[in-house]
Formats: sequence, C-alpha cells, structure tokens
Amino acid sequence: MFSQEMYGLGSKRSVIREIFEYGNKRKAEIGAENVFDFSLGNPSVPAPDCVNETLCEMLRTENSVALHGYTSAQGDFNVRKTIAEYINKQYGVHLTAENLYMTVGAAASLSICCRALSLPEDEFITFAPFFTEYRVFVEAAGSKLVVVPANHETFQIDFDSFRSLINEHTKAVIINSPNNPSGVVYSEETIVTLCDILREAEKKYGHVIYLISDEPYREIVYDDIKVPYLMNYYDDTFVCYSYSKSLSLPGERIGYIAVSDKMEDWKSVYAAVCGAGRALGYVCAPSMFQRLAARCVDKTSDINIYKKNRDLLYGGLVQYGYHCVKPEGAFYLFVEAMESDAYAFCEKAKKYELLLVPGDDFGCPGFVRISYCVSTEQIERALPAFEKLAKEYQK
Repeated sequence: MFSQEMYGLGSKRSVIREIFEYGNKRKAEIGAENVFDFSLGNPSVPAPDCVNETLCEMLRTENSVALHGYTSAQGDFNVRKTIAEYINKQYGVHLTAENLYMTVGAAASLSICCRALSLPEDEFITFAPFFTEYRVFVEAAGSKLVVVPANHETFQIDFDSFRSLINEHTKAVIINSPNNPSGVVYSEETIVTLCDILREAEKKYGHVIYLISDEPYREIVYDDIKVPYLMNYYDDTFVCYSYSKSLSLPGERIGYIAVSDKMEDWKSVYAAVCGAGRALGYVCAPSMFQRLAARCVDKTSDINIYKKNRDLLYGGLVQYGYHCVKPEGAFYLFVEAMESDAYAFCEKAKKYELLLVPGDDFGCPGFVRISYCVSTEQIERALPAFEKLAKEYQK
C-alpha cells in the first residue's frame, strides 16, 4: 500500500498547474501567439547580465570539482556570510552565516520551517488571499492551516477576525508581502498592529508564536513603496526568501531561510531548521547557484517592465469595467470575477483564449488571479479579449 494523502497530491495538480498544462495543449493546437496564458508566475523578464556573466566566469575559471561538489548541508559558509552581510546592510539587522540556511527555493524554505516547528495539534495562521501551497506545506508537517478571511476592499489584514482565531494551539503565522495573488504590500501600520497582537498572544498563552515571512517578491515593488523588514518589528521571525523572482531564476530553485538572532533560543531553533532540512532531504542546495546568489546579491532583473505591464493591464481592465485593488508589488492582478462562480468565469474566459486562475484555492471565491509577468506584447494583444469578455457580462 502507499499513502493515499500523497496519491491525492500527485494525481491532481494545483489549479494553477492544471491551467498551465491546458495552455500548453492549447498552444500546440492553435499556436502560442493565439493563447493568452496568464496562469503561472514564471518571470518573463531576463535575468540581469551579472547572472550569465558570473556563470560563464565560474565555469571558465573555478575548479570544476569544487564548483559542482557538495557544500555544507546548510550551505556554503562564505555564501551565507555574504548574504547575511547584505541583509544587515540593507535592513539594519545583525545576522551572521549561522543564521542562514540555503534552500531549494522558497517552497523548501516554508516546508522546512513548518516541519521544524510543528508539534501535534499545532495550528498555523495565514491571511486570505494566500499562496495555494501553504496548505500543503502545513498539513504535510502534521499541523492545521487556519485562514483569516480577506478584507476585499484593501486586502490588508482583518484584525478582528485574526484575534478571534488565535488560540493556545497557534504555533506560527505566515505572511506574504508583496502578496501572491493580490499584489498588495502590507503597510507598516498593518505590520505594527500584527506584531503587537502576536506579542499579546505570546503573553496570554505562555509560549512563543513565530512569524514566518514569505518574501520571494520583496524587490518587486512599484511607486517607491517600502516593504517593512519583519525582523525589525518582531523578534521571533523567520524570513523565507527566493531568488526566483528577483533574479528571474525560478527553475534554478535557490533561496534561504534567515532565523532572527533575536528569536528566543534561536540557536536551538536554527538546529531544528537544519534537522528539518535533513529529514526532508533539503540539504546542500545547488552549489553553483549558491555561489551565483552571493555574487549577484545586490542585483535584480528589470522591475520596470513589470510596472509597465501592471499599468497597461490594470488601466485597461478598469476601463472595461473590471474591479481590482491596484497592486503595489509582485506581478499579479486579483480581479473580481463578473459572476459569483470564479471557475465558471474562467471557463467562459477560455472562449476568448484567456487563461486565468480562479481565486477559490487562494481563499477568495469570486476572484481570479491574472499573472502579468508575461511579454508586454501579450498584454496588448489580450486586451481586446478582456474587453469582449466584459461586454458579454454587461449585455
């Protein structure tokens, strides 16, 4: 026999992946130029020049055995030291190499944190809308995911609901800002209130409640928006980071966990992170890309292209009668469907070759996610299709 739980996860893809695979099939049938695929958060902006230049230099000049060999389980010491020093310079914290664990992307970072913290009957709280795989990561660690309903007007945190859901079983809170799928950045006021509530809950229940900040979109922000760095607001914080979006390296699977040095008994918690990485098989993240991340630590892809795409798509959809909170970061629009059933709306959109993701699995029925990390040309060609779809509902 085998695990029915794992069979369920393996036999049915996430809704995002299902639509992406449908798009691949449809492109083969009618041509890629005729399909407007907004399903996957796969960066379309090229990696910065430093990526290819550094890779070529490393391949040409460095010892091949060392370059492709194992690093320490938690990552190369010098890589972790370089990244820690960059974080300290940017955000005014005091991390060392011993606070960082290199991972196979943000998904591994989150999975490791959940496994490191989880005990029987534990609950992890997150806020709708949330990345669909949080449920998988938390439940695979043996805990329960508790979802705070969304404030549809702003997609900031609904604190009354949050307070009502914290209890003695709350182990951690997962936040994602800039947010996938809404593109909203949690304001400093939101962060301060969140952290005050968590400190109150820690005192009330007599145990640590951790804050896990999922930050693959940290650098992708617009209009001079600032993203608060959570370690400066709350001591018991993990930062889960990925270079997938900032350096346009999603397929290379490289990121890290940063454990705050102000966390209660942080060295033991870090050891639990190392143990969870070992138990899950997430040791020694890809060696060459660890080194690449350290060499390109202060670089990003051209974020201005995403801003251009946001402005073009948001402006067009609002003009056609769609409703959406304007995103401040990431590369998604989270749009109200023009009927209550978002799945039905997405099926109707397929008539115009528009591939959109229903918001139900993000914790927001009645919304759809549109990923605009595509070519600007695709958005320009897709706008008439969005207009036709809107007019069908406005008749």
